[in-house]
Amino acid sequence: MTPASPPPAPAGAADADMVDALRRALPFVSLGPDLLSRVAAIARRESLGPGRRIYNAGDASDDIYIVLSGSVQHTFGAEVGAKDALRILVPFEVFGWAALLEDRPGRLATATTLQHAELARINGEELMQLLSADPAAGQAVMNSFATLINTHYTVPETRARVREVVRLPAASRRALPSAGEMSALQLNLYRISLWLKSPKPYLMIVGFIIFIGLWYYASEVWKLPRFKEMPGPTVVVKEWFNPDPAYGLSVYTPEYYTHIWNSVRRVSIAFVLATALGVPFGLFLGWSPKFREYVFPVFETLRPIPILAWVPLAILMFTQTESSVIYLTFLASFFATALNTMLGVQSIDESYTRAAACLGASKWQVFREVIVPGSLPFVFTGLQISVGVAWFSLVAAEMVSGQYGLGYVINTSYTDVKYPTIVIGMITLGAVGYSTSALVRLLGDHLMQWRVRELALGAR
Repeated sequence: MTPASPPPAPAGAADADMVDALRRALPFVSLGPDLLSRVAAIARRESLGPGRRIYNAGDASDDIYIVLSGSVQHTFGAEVGAKDALRILVPFEVFGWAALLEDRPGRLATATTLQHAELARINGEELMQLLSADPAAGQAVMNSFATLINTHYTVPETRARVREVVRLPAASRRALPSAGEMSALQLNLYRISLWLKSPKPYLMIVGFIIFIGLWYYASEVWKLPRFKEMPGPTVVVKEWFNPDPAYGLSVYTPEYYTHIWNSVRRVSIAFVLATALGVPFGLFLGWSPKFREYVFPVFETLRPIPILAWVPLAILMFTQTESSVIYLTFLASFFATALNTMLGVQSIDESYTRAAACLGASKWQVFREVIVPGSLPFVFTGLQISVGVAWFSLVAAEMVSGQYGLGYVINTSYTDVKYPTIVIGMITLGAVGYSTSALVRLLGDHLMQWRVRELALGAR
């Protein structure tokens, strides 16, 4: 028999705490402020002491719950088929989602408070009506519920079919991807939507406007002493998009794209080599104390040497100019990749490796199943740094010994007094470098969906 619960607080206008709690609960994080407030307005607060039964398996499933404080024990019956039958729910986790399933089954689990808990209780039917007011956002929420149920509660997909906000034809429903297939797409779309709804992109645009405005006034209006020889944005834009450029380089000239292609190709080769060699090297540096004792002092001695100091040796070692440029670009990228990978291995809690060893895992299994996955966040942070380092190393190498490339353009333009072309090369370099860093970041998110999901659950 379920103990009687205190009457829920009446629904009313959304309070700021409830809106914040919903924003930090995974299924609702992608909602806009207006719809989020309307959902918060129908949420009812409940306060339960320790050991209170919230519901039993088989009870009617009318409401969903969000833990606001305290903790809740959530236990599935064996017939549900969940891989992990027992879960301890902490603040901002969601349970009671059977109210949103297609066939509206009874409760699939028993939920009990472990300590004094504050809960938000939302009626399933009222929630579906609100989500129907914005079908696109509503369906995104339901897809997040499907991902949550399938991934975090480990319930089979056959038991986790959530209701659709907008009923589609049968053929269209069959074409929809499953919850497991949708998880990567859903998490990436969540991050994009959250970014667009945040002030970040608009502040970024304002930042660019302020920068260009200051550049314009300093060089073309006020003509400050330090800027009087510098080309202003008007001159640069006219030259950049001129079909007949005065200094010979614009978006209409084939040479412009030849320079970009050569730089991208060199960075790509150097970055791939640095990744292929730097990641395994860093893994062994972090994993093997003996290997680190032999190698790390030499590594740290070579790492601070500037790239320009390596130029004479690169020319001596490589007879071809192209090889020397790639080598110089590779060096800086390699050091950044290896160091961050080593730090990633060292950041792993030693208790994980001990636990794996106690369970009978071999050294190779510990390395493959614990060390490599655990270091990935640091590895991809290192790769983002690495690709940026590769770009400025490339420019230095191309200035000294390159033929073609954006660094070559900047250097020769200065020699030939083509100042607008210098700025065109610099801006192009920044845009291409930013794009490559973004691609590395997207690849990291794709390969570490567990990390993206962890950040989403933490509302960071």
